[in-house]
Amino acid sequence: MSTTRISSPTHSRVHTIPAEIGPFALMQARACAFAGPFLLLLLVARHVHVPWLAHYDLLLVGALGIQVALIKLKLEPLREVFALAAFHALGLGLEVFKTSSGIGSWSYPEHSTFHIMTVPLYSGFMYASVASYIMQAWRIFDIRLHRFPPQSVCILICAAIYVNFFTEHFVGDFRLALAAAVALLFCRTEVDYKISTARRRMPLLAAFLSIGAFVWVAENIATYCGAWQYPNQHHAWTIVHGSKIGSWTLLVVISFIIVASLKRAFPTADGGRR
Repeated sequence: MSTTRISSPTHSRVHTIPAEIGPFALMQARACAFAGPFLLLLLVARHVHVPWLAHYDLLLVGALGIQVALIKLKLEPLREVFALAAFHALGLGLEVFKTSSGIGSWSYPEHSTFHIMTVPLYSGFMYASVASYIMQAWRIFDIRLHRFPPQSVCILICAAIYVNFFTEHFVGDFRLALAAAVALLFCRTEVDYKISTARRRMPLLAAFLSIGAFVWVAENIATYCGAWQYPNQHHAWTIVHGSKIGSWTLLVVISFIIVASLKRAFPTADGGRR
């Protein structure tokens, strides 16, 4: 008597995961088309001295050069580049407030020619790089969202998170409450993405946290290179406190919701997308 072995979908999936690691890593590298070179710029610029050009201004010139190169290579569509201007504005607004007298959450101790108040203009690219990664990943991984909340609710939580970064200094810090609201709002939402010819899913909350953790690692590299300083780093560099992962994760939520609006990913009454 002959028997036929039938592999279950779960058994097949387990065996295909190792083969997907390489393509997945390559796709992630492609999604970092701006963020990767920008982080490398932070590392290299510290050891490059250009006459008549301050360190922070060199970072600005380098970041602009990366952006122009991505446009020329058609790796970042102009429509998305214009959208990144919103992230520059949001980031610079937050930077000006957080570095102002009486707040001093962090500082830029070096001189720069191109700045707003005490904030060098290159700093807006740090926020735009997160949004650039999300937009690139959305396209490269062919992102689809399942059980994504309504746009009005997402915009409300997005606004509350951003406002809290300002009001926490006056009326109390509600980050834990906002994190709980985000967990409740997106607990059923899943990200459907493509690797090679296979489609996989993961909880959106896991994606938020993993991106936030990655940005925190990049922040440690950036502060080590003198891109900016926290008060406890004035005399010697120390690792950025782990609580910043939560702050970055909330900023990732803001970025993701704005990108989702750009991609028209919100559900409509008839079950379609806006």
